[in-house]
Amino acid sequence: MSACKKLLYFAKQRSLWTSLWRNVATWSPVGAAFNAKPHRRVDLFDKNVGLFGVPELSCPTGFHLTTKKALKNSETLVEKACTCPPGIETVESFDQLSDGLCKVADLADFVKVAHPDPAFREAAEKTCIEIGTVVEKLNTNTELCTSLKKLLDNPDIVAQLDPDTRRVAELFMFDFEISGIHLDDKLRKEAVALHVKLLDLSNEFLVGSHMPNRIARSALPEHLHVQFENEGSFIQIGGLHADSADDLVREIAYRIYLYPNAELMVCLEELLKCRYKLAKLIGYESYGHRALKGTMAKTPDLNNCGTVSTEIKNALHCTSILKTMATRYNIEPSLYSPYLSLGGCMEGLNNLFSHLFGVSFMSEHPSAGEVWSEDVRKLDCHFTIRGGRWCQETGQYQLPVVVLMLSLPHPTKSTPTLLTPGMMENLFHEMGHAMHSMLGRTRYQHVTGTRCATDFAEVPSILMEYFANDYRVISKFARHYETGQPLPENMVARLCESKKVCGAADTQLQVFYAALDQVYHSKPQNRSTTEILMETQQKFYGLPYAANTAWQLRFSHLVGYGAKYYSYLMSRAVASMVWKQCFVQDPFNRDMGERYRREMLAHGGAKEPMLMVEDCPSDSSNQGCAKPLKLQPPTDQILVIRSTVQLIGVELTIFVFMVPFEVTATLIIDQRRPTFEDFVNALVSELNPNFETFIMDSES
Repeated sequence: MSACKKLLYFAKQRSLWTSLWRNVATWSPVGAAFNAKPHRRVDLFDKNVGLFGVPELSCPTGFHLTTKKALKNSETLVEKACTCPPGIETVESFDQLSDGLCKVADLADFVKVAHPDPAFREAAEKTCIEIGTVVEKLNTNTELCTSLKKLLDNPDIVAQLDPDTRRVAELFMFDFEISGIHLDDKLRKEAVALHVKLLDLSNEFLVGSHMPNRIARSALPEHLHVQFENEGSFIQIGGLHADSADDLVREIAYRIYLYPNAELMVCLEELLKCRYKLAKLIGYESYGHRALKGTMAKTPDLNNCGTVSTEIKNALHCTSILKTMATRYNIEPSLYSPYLSLGGCMEGLNNLFSHLFGVSFMSEHPSAGEVWSEDVRKLDCHFTIRGGRWCQETGQYQLPVVVLMLSLPHPTKSTPTLLTPGMMENLFHEMGHAMHSMLGRTRYQHVTGTRCATDFAEVPSILMEYFANDYRVISKFARHYETGQPLPENMVARLCESKKVCGAADTQLQVFYAALDQVYHSKPQNRSTTEILMETQQKFYGLPYAANTAWQLRFSHLVGYGAKYYSYLMSRAVASMVWKQCFVQDPFNRDMGERYRREMLAHGGAKEPMLMVEDCPSDSSNQGCAKPLKLQPPTDQILVIRSTVQLIGVELTIFVFMVPFEVTATLIIDQRRPTFEDFVNALVSELNPNFETFIMDSES
């Protein structure tokens, strides 16, 4: 290339970036930070502070040191909990013990799946197993249990406890009970052994459920090879390719990815047997009964899935009419992406949270070694690295640290990171989890943020999906990254209604998953997991089983959500109630945002979930059941998102710190406890399509 051509090339590139910067500069500082081109900072004099500010974690061997330190500290706290007089100090010692172990285990749980260095992942995995084993032993420590029992069995002492302290004490006792503390020494050791075995089986199944399947290249038509990942003489298929427009590609992916793996099948069946054996050993009818104790659902009932399924079939008749009309809808994601830059979406979240909660985002560079690469930006899948709690020993609040981890496209030389509508909705969903953790202000770490009943934990995240699909919210940030033009309202309406075309079918699929999960965790069936799947699918789902497939081997939620997969449906119903009662009239209503924060988010798991649903705040213009609430004028808080944003592959990670603020007022509302029918109605009501939107758009 001649010198003249080089000069012209660089001039064009500079012009391109100058044009992009002019557009980026129209965003707020938060939007600009996430839309700006990533850059490396090199400072040889910066001290390595270790991953997430943990000094020992500047190298993989640091996990061993951190684990050793946490376990030594746990011994001191166990002794303190066992010897201190029964009272608040007992509960505080238990919570400090839980916090010390969780801070290490939760961080390791994230690093083992997110860190690019195999040495870090391996070290983190060992820490998870080591801490998990210790926790199971502590849950069957009779001396610890006796100390807590002395407190709870003394009515005079219990009467002096505040509600949060009493609930946390009861939850710790519940952990003892479901671990078999009441058993004799021999059976208790057997329970611990089963717990440890379950940790290994769960990890094996979780890893296996995400492993791709391979097939010889010669077995597939040559023109389809480019659709999949090639590995020598094999084609590797690691997903269902459900978004492919090619029917044959989808069928090949479905049949190969879901082809049965004999070893993983044995692992799953052994996992289910061990769970049932453990549940029976400690006195429960089934693992489902053990898992659902303390949740909103209370006990497993497969008839509930049948009731929801029946209601959904009625909605399916409606949506089937719209399927041919849906083909006339132009909802190609690429048409929306130019309006949904990452910076724009972050600005939208910033604007929303500023209105609702009085908090604001600020970007901040990480310290040296705080993240594993300069290619990491500090936001998608939700991990709690450290829970919040009041530290009696320091007189300060321990600030929560939350990680989100998203798969997003790379920015290019001429464009920032652009999201599809699905990515944008997922960003809002995961940020709902993050805000649950960050806005939680519980006294105890054991119940902070998302550490609540599983069937309530998804409520804040699903509620955020309603905001993500409301034009009043979207119009505040969705504008073309080049022209600044707003996303047309009819495109948003078209997108929202298109989701309802198959909404009933999608919900029916979730009911099938929930039912399968319940059957797997009921009494032993003396049948293979595939035979159970075939029967359950025929009963609860509208599509037939495909021969020689084993979808259950990809059902990774069986590990973290065993017997609790219904939680997604339950949480969606509650989120629908909250949306309609609080925000449907005005998604930026500050008064309702403050009430929602104080009555739901702030409590974490410190308040029984059904009570929070009963006390759900209501917009008095929409519901007449709310008593007046006197609130102090909220003081704006600052939410710090540490953000030196570059990308690792397509992974975007953001971690968040929250400044402390006080939670005061309590809202009391005269409202009855929702019935099961209320939950079903809330769930099904979301499936009613807007025929007028379809017809008008089709005609135009």
